[in-house]
Parts: sequence; C-alpha cells; structure tokens
Amino acid sequence: MLDGRNRSVGSRHRGWIPAAIAVFVLVVASPALAQDKKAPEGDPHAQVYKESDFPSAAQCAPCHQQIYDEWKISSHAYGSISPMFHKFEQAINDLAPTIGHFCVRCHASVGTALGEQRDLPLWKRSQVSREGITCITCHRVAESFGKVNGERVIEAGDIHKPMYGNQGAATGLKEVIDNKSFYKVATEPSERGMKIHNDAIKFETLSKSEFCVSCHQVAVNLGIKLEVVWDQYRASPAFKQGVSCQDCHMSKQQGVNAGYAIGPAAVINGQAINPGRKHANHSFAGPGYPIAHPGIFPHNTDAQQWTIDQWLLFDYRAKWGSEEFEEKVEKGQVKVNFPEAWSDRIDREEAWAVVEANFKGLEKKAQLRKEVMEAGGRIDGPFLKSDLKAGQSLKFAYRVTNTNPGHNLPSGSLGAQPEIWLNVALIDPDGKNVWESGYVDSIGDMADLHSLDVAAGKIAHDDQLFNLQTKFLTMNVKGTDREMYLPVNFDADQLPMLRPPAQPVTVMNHPPFVRMEARSITPLSYRDASYSVPGNLLARPGKYRLAVRMRSRAEPMYFMRFVGATVDMEQAMNEWMLDIHPYTVEFEVK
Repeated sequence: MLDGRNRSVGSRHRGWIPAAIAVFVLVVASPALAQDKKAPEGDPHAQVYKESDFPSAAQCAPCHQQIYDEWKISSHAYGSISPMFHKFEQAINDLAPTIGHFCVRCHASVGTALGEQRDLPLWKRSQVSREGITCITCHRVAESFGKVNGERVIEAGDIHKPMYGNQGAATGLKEVIDNKSFYKVATEPSERGMKIHNDAIKFETLSKSEFCVSCHQVAVNLGIKLEVVWDQYRASPAFKQGVSCQDCHMSKQQGVNAGYAIGPAAVINGQAINPGRKHANHSFAGPGYPIAHPGIFPHNTDAQQWTIDQWLLFDYRAKWGSEEFEEKVEKGQVKVNFPEAWSDRIDREEAWAVVEANFKGLEKKAQLRKEVMEAGGRIDGPFLKSDLKAGQSLKFAYRVTNTNPGHNLPSGSLGAQPEIWLNVALIDPDGKNVWESGYVDSIGDMADLHSLDVAAGKIAHDDQLFNLQTKFLTMNVKGTDREMYLPVNFDADQLPMLRPPAQPVTVMNHPPFVRMEARSITPLSYRDASYSVPGNLLARPGKYRLAVRMRSRAEPMYFMRFVGATVDMEQAMNEWMLDIHPYTVEFEVK
C-alpha cells in the first residue's frame, strides 16, 4: 500500500532447566514438510518456504477474529516477546551453559521448530516465532506426550493443512467446503478466496490438563522445579473434582470454573458457522503481565510495517505522534533529534495510532488479571488481640485465604520470582502514617534481606513482613543456607554448572546444596499474619485506622537488576503492580 508520498510500507523495514536436560532438541517440526512446498537444496527462498509451513496467527484471524483478539493480549502471545524472559534466559545461559535451548522451546516453540538460534534477537526472528505460543503451537500437535519440558512436535504444513481441536470437524466446516463459491474460501494454494484449513481433526488431549503440563511443569536437571503449577494442581481439590485447566483458564469467567461461553466456530465472510458451539476463551488471564514496548505487544498487524528495533526507538512515554506532542514540535516548544526511522511526522502519527490501540488491549488484560487475582484470594480482619488503650501496644492479625481450588497462592512460574505480600499501615487521628509493614524501598523492593536500601542502612528491615514469595536456598561456603535468586550455587562452585546430583534426589527429598522454601498457601487454606505496634505510636486517644492490601508483582526489582533489565523495564514492572482487596477499618483508642 502506498501513502501520499509514494512510499511503500515494505520500504520501512531497515533494520529489533528441567529433568530431562539431555533432550537437547526441545520442540521439533514434523520431518515431513508439505511436498508441494519442498524447496530444492540451495534455493535462496528456502526460508520463505519453511515459514509458510508454520502459519502465523494473523492468517487464522480472518475466520477466528474473536479468538485472535483474545489471544493477542494473552501471556501465551507474550511468551517470545517478553524482554524479561530474554534477559533471564540469557543470564542463566551465561551462568550455566548446560541449559542451551531449554527455555526457548516453550517460549518460542515455532522458532525452535524452524531451527532458529537460541540467542537470535527478536528483530531477526520470523514473525510466527515472535508470536510465542501461537495457534499452531497447540492446534498443529497430534501426539499425546504427557511429559514435561516442551517435548512435543508441531506438524508442518501451510494454512490449508488440517488443524486439530477438541471438537473436531463439526458439520459447519463440511458445509463451508462443500459451498466454496458461496463462502468465497480456498482450501488449496491454487484456489482464490479466503484461505482456510481443509479439515479439523479431533484431538481429545487438547481439552485435558495433561496437554498443558508439557510447558507448565519445569524442572532443571539437578532436581529443582522452576515451575510447579502441575504439582500444585494435581494435589488440589479441583483435580480431585475432575476440573481441568481449561475449565478455569478458558471459561467465560477467567480463572473460575464458570462454564464456557457460546459462540460460532468461525465467521466466514460475515456468515457465522456453528453459532451454538462452545467457545473456549483464549485470553488465559493470570498473575503475569507484559512490560514490553506497546508498539510490539499486544500483537497488532498494523505494527508490522516497522521492525522490532525501530519500535524500540519510538518514545511512547513522550507520546510521539500524538496531536498534543506534534503541535508542540510544530511550534518549536519541543525539540527532539528523532532517529531516522521516526523523522517523519506521518510515520510517528501512524505509530501512535498503533500504540493507542494496543493500550486498549492492555487495559483489557489488566482488568482480566485483576478479576483473576481478586477471585483467588481473600483478606479477613483485623482481628484485635489487645485492649484499645492509649500508650499500650496494639496487637492484631489478618487472615489471608486462598480461595482458588486449583493452585497455591501465589502460583505461577520461576520459583522465587512471583511476589504476593501484605501491606498494612496504621494511621493516627491526624491522618499520619505512624507504622507500616510491607513497605517498599526506593526501587520498589520489599524491605527484606534483598533490599539494597536495607543493606545500606537507608531504611529499616521489615521484621514483621508477611511475604508469600517462595525462595531458593543454596548452601554457602560455611555450610549454611542463604536465599538466592536462582538455584545456582555460586559459593560452592566457581564455575556454576547445573549438573545432575550424584545420588537420587528422592534420598534427601531435594538436591544437595540447593532447595526451595515454599511459603505459598495451598488451595482453600489460610494463613494468619500477626502484627504488633509499639504503644508509644498510639500515645493519645482518638480514631485510628488500619489500612491493608495484598500486593502482587511478577518480578522483584533486585532480580531484574541481577539479569540486567533496563530502566524502562523496571518502571513498567512497578507500574503493573496490583493492589488486591484494599480496604480500611476505623477504631477508637481510649
């Protein structure tokens, strides 16, 4: 498409640890590529042929727009884009090179199938690789593995080849194929019309929890599990009741077994196909959230006219391309030395339109995340344990209950990363905050052993902190445990390598020199958080208030700095911090 200055859109592309580690090839393509697409050896178009055998989600959108709109804001769609994933994945490979392709086979499954290098930057990866857990990651899998660590085969084939689903080819698809001219569809490359798959094969495993375990139970070879979602679910009331992962994570109410919505299997040229069919929501809302540049995520086909590295030069925080910003530039009120890719106002305006559209998608994701998190936990209290008299210590407790029947609170991945903690504050009759627990330091970390401000003596250690974050414990040179960000024993080995233990892990119930200390709350259980406020802080009578909230964040700031996160990544991580069930109670001190 050409704009008014006769420039083509294409011209803008100028250049952005698991039990079976021995299985090195992590996600592989079916060896049988579509015969009509097989390229001769040495053909310069070979890569194009290969990529066409792994269709992008954008090719599915014309018929499955609702599912595409749900998926494009999901954590599945974010899997390969996530800058935190790339920072973490590179850091752990630098520290322990035995990891290899282990992480990317789930996060960039199609990229692995295409043979892309593990450390290939996003701007050099194929589009479908950047889509992370994309349509074909699940709907081109036809073998039941029931194993962990991403060991599954994505079948190759262009958009016309069969797809797999849990309901198979209902009569609607046959009706469409039998009336191609009416629906204006094409089931072969030589035909004209909307390109569709020529069959939908039932694959029952797709609707079972075992299908999810491949990527949602991750154990490194030394026996430590980085992700324990499957273990938690398998021991949960939901599992015993026969509730599947899909029943909650694809239901009409995200994170709750509330049944499925009803909707068409597809909409083809305005015609709804099988309108009374069960609709599985592909948003997969959870505790995670994106911190990528909003021009890069959510997925937006309009954004693809610029490359990833060009997007990273676009200052969305300054609102480049907005009417307000461009007017200031026009009047000389703002002077910016724009990069070449963004030197043209029209380009900036088009890019800002993409960013604004993506902001709306992010708002939807934030709302779904809030609903999931609030449905998964409850705070009760305060339960006062002392007399309310001036000058006397105030003792009280809150009860935190995990109302989720399927997972611990918190659940999620990567062991020591997901954070949920209580923030409680006492406000005196003058409205002054006189006592607090669960406060954060200057960069947003809790005031615990990992806080740099605590280490520097700038703020006090939070002795009463109620923190549900799981910790890795590694043995130091003195033979005692210490908390660590990763299950890599830096003290005991000057060249950290993730090696299998010399004896079975079952003997000790954890590998030598490293273990995990879980602090999460099991399904439908509770834990009390007890606090004590010194009497001198309640020196005079009057009305006092206790404010409480659970706080949730995907990554600690100290870990982000450990892996070399950028300032913008840190800022975005804190901006997405969620306050769960905040409330305040008032009481009289006599």
